[in-house]
Amino acid sequence: VQLVESGGGSVQAGGFLRLSCTTSGVSVSDYCMAWYRQAPGKEREGVAALDTSGVPTYTHSVRDRFIVSKDNAKNVMFLVMPSLKPEDTAMYSCAARRCWNVRYNYWGQGTQVTVS
Repeated sequence: VQLVESGGGSVQAGGFLRLSCTTSGVSVSDYCMAWYRQAPGKEREGVAALDTSGVPTYTHSVRDRFIVSKDNAKNVMFLVMPSLKPEDTAMYSCAARRCWNVRYNYWGQGTQVTVS
């Protein structure tokens, strides 16, 4: 199983990024998927998640800004992040689990997002 994030970078406040999580060994149509982030000195937090039906959930701070989606045919999950704020700066990681598992057991290495 491999999850690989891409699309991070450095942008100014108000900018836009689209993150991708490309998977192998995991079918995004059969797994619960999520984006997490961790800023320096802070705990990791869940940002957005998708169930197998593609129903999204978001943490409060991004609910009206970020959009999570997936392409089942390509086994890729996306996170569209418009109107970025400095407080969005973090390492963003994607994760996967069988939905009956409580914890995410597959993780990517992460992609850095820096907003100045």
